[in-house]
Amino acid sequence: MLGLFSSSVMSPPEELAAAGRRTPSPKTTAAVLAEQFVQANPSAASAQIRDHVRLAYTHHQESPLLPRSFAVKDEIFCLFEGALHNLGSLRQQYGLGKSAEEAMLVIEAYKALRDRAPYPPNHMVGHLDGNFAFIVFDGSTSTVFVASDQFGKVPLYWGITADGYVAFADDAELLKGACGKSLASFPPGCFFSTAVGELRSYENPKNKITAVPANDEEIWGATFKVEGPAVLAPADRGV
Repeated sequence: MLGLFSSSVMSPPEELAAAGRRTPSPKTTAAVLAEQFVQANPSAASAQIRDHVRLAYTHHQESPLLPRSFAVKDEIFCLFEGALHNLGSLRQQYGLGKSAEEAMLVIEAYKALRDRAPYPPNHMVGHLDGNFAFIVFDGSTSTVFVASDQFGKVPLYWGITADGYVAFADDAELLKGACGKSLASFPPGCFFSTAVGELRSYENPKNKITAVPANDEEIWGATFKVEGPAVLAPADRGV
């Protein structure tokens, strides 16, 4: 899956921008990256949302245990990869039918977060039990919300293209040529929300996240790490 967001929607992470300045390397534009994704995956589906956002996904070579899905409702778009172990109970909680997939469930969870302030963002992701990564774009508020499961079972990467778009993908090779050294693995157990304005751990929401610059010989520009010991009690992850 691939999500591309212009700087008018999402400011590039400064740590990744700094890595790109520190060790310049070839990059491509977001349009070229999107075209490369479509050409490499004949079954790919993509959506251009206004002039600033592009989402794409494919079922090509997906794991049967970690399928990809896409859903849209009320101007909220969601790309989801993985599977939720507690999907059944969450469907009941959000009033969804038995056929609702994970992407639609995440849209409903996001709507609850958006519309029931001050509903904590970490609660939205914290009760999702499974292996997953997802990208949400709310067209009504131009909000981006991205998260990865606590064990990183579904790989997720982010980087900055030549024209300043923030790119998210489950394929590191796809982003290497497009983002150069402005590339990093998205940290497990974390979420990024433009509404919040920063990267946070939903497992340990009070712990600070720092970016450690990578060595020049590494493909990564930085490694994001959650500081301090785990503080979240298991009971807090319940629905």
